[in-house]
Amino acid sequence: MNVTKIAPSILSADFGCLEKEVASVVDAGCDWIHIDVMDGHFVPNITMGPLVVSALRRRFRCTLDVHLMIEKPESMIPSFVEAGADVITIHQEATHHPHRALQMIRSSGLRAGLAINPGTGLDSLPYLVGEMDLLLIMTVNPGFGGQTLIPATVSKVASARRQLVELGRGDVLIEVDGGINEETIREVYEAGANVFVAGSAVFDHSDRTDAVARLTKALAM
Repeated sequence: MNVTKIAPSILSADFGCLEKEVASVVDAGCDWIHIDVMDGHFVPNITMGPLVVSALRRRFRCTLDVHLMIEKPESMIPSFVEAGADVITIHQEATHHPHRALQMIRSSGLRAGLAINPGTGLDSLPYLVGEMDLLLIMTVNPGFGGQTLIPATVSKVASARRQLVELGRGDVLIEVDGGINEETIREVYEAGANVFVAGSAVFDHSDRTDAVARLTKALAM
């Protein structure tokens, strides 16, 4: 697929001026914003909820890419649908019924994503791929920003891309999240990723336009 998206993660943004922070990356050319929702149970951190998504929806027209790192995501899917999410991704490890959760998202008219942690294999892909629009491969262990990409996850991206093509679902986007920067973005792109979640690689720089341009340039090298 030729689709490539850089999706800045607001987990690394300054929450004291969140609207300004998001505006800076939208103005830099990013039309996806990644929103990490953590519950303090599935991952050891607590972040934001539907109210933040709703506030961003009122202000921005870009794609709001909501990543639910929460246990029993089915209970919260309706709230994020109502808040204005465009993409909702649930973790395979966080629910006994990932197929049902993906169906809930799609039946609401949104794009449905399945996320898997670094230690989770691709065994369930043939059984869930029919309800997916996006596969999020965590390239770090979820819960905190600023981590280093786990090298073994690059080959997982390549394996996932091959399997998706073999299953007749080459249209499914592969998103990567964790440790994505100028040094790593090209290798996961070559492995088959389309959407690149970047937190500190964007928001740790005062010039967001330059930061995004550097990532885009690294993709093209």
